[in-house]
Amino acid sequence: MKPTVVVLAAGMGSRYGGVKQIDSVGMHDETLLDFGIYDAKLSGFSKVVFIIRKDIEHDFRERLFDRIARNMDASYVFQSMDSLLDTKQAELSKDRTKPWGTVHALLCSQSEVHTPFVVINSDDYYGRKAFQIIEKHLEKESNEDTEHAMVGYVLENTMSLQGSVSRALCSVRDGYLTRMVENTKIEFVEGKPVSHFEGKDIQLSGKEWVSMNFFGFTVRAYESFKGYWDRFIKDNVSTLKNECLLPNAASEIVTKGAGRIKMYTTDEKWFGMTYSSDREIVRSELKKKILSGYYPERLWEK
Repeated sequence: MKPTVVVLAAGMGSRYGGVKQIDSVGMHDETLLDFGIYDAKLSGFSKVVFIIRKDIEHDFRERLFDRIARNMDASYVFQSMDSLLDTKQAELSKDRTKPWGTVHALLCSQSEVHTPFVVINSDDYYGRKAFQIIEKHLEKESNEDTEHAMVGYVLENTMSLQGSVSRALCSVRDGYLTRMVENTKIEFVEGKPVSHFEGKDIQLSGKEWVSMNFFGFTVRAYESFKGYWDRFIKDNVSTLKNECLLPNAASEIVTKGAGRIKMYTTDEKWFGMTYSSDREIVRSELKKKILSGYYPERLWEK
């Protein structure tokens, strides 16, 4: 059973200042996602499902999707403010403008995902090794298995000099995740990484293992995410900014005994499209990889 790639691509890009999911960074107008999907296909993934906003559909198809769909089985679904909400919940949340978060987005994809799958962000570069690791794990899993996986990164390899980043700090024992907590604002302070977490400034070493939302799940995980979402929306339906975050929901799978998450690691150095100033950095890094022969100058035949 060949696994699927699920792409979280419905974000607003508020810090970036535009629709970074489809911004050009390759030598022939490829997006950062082109490179991720190319790596996934080479690693054995057979299908990709994008989660997007309805308002970017036309540009998304023109700038990315139609090209990917000519080279790989591809589909997309929409995440909207009222997705998965009943009439009462939609009314109570009518003033909200911020998306509900990554768990909500992932649940919007459930009807299109029928095999074990990897979840990725649209604006992060993960490296081919990560796709190879997670594909090897997922190809042995069935839809009923509760053994999931993730690839963790070294915090200092995922920091941005442009501003703060959101990373989930991981606790691991005997090769399995025991706990994961999303820290939504980690930044360099006097050259050292500091997390501003729940009103406290926590000094970090930079050597911590963190999640970059690179998870490998079986379809059984949707059951846990649905329960997590139901509890979240009950408590947060009227909030304007609280988000239902995937690392916290994935951590609950472990802490509540609904499954295990095997922790794989990589020393790959991250780069991504968090801020507008990141665009030229990403372009430069990808060009280096192309010139070294890691990627062809043109990724796709068509």
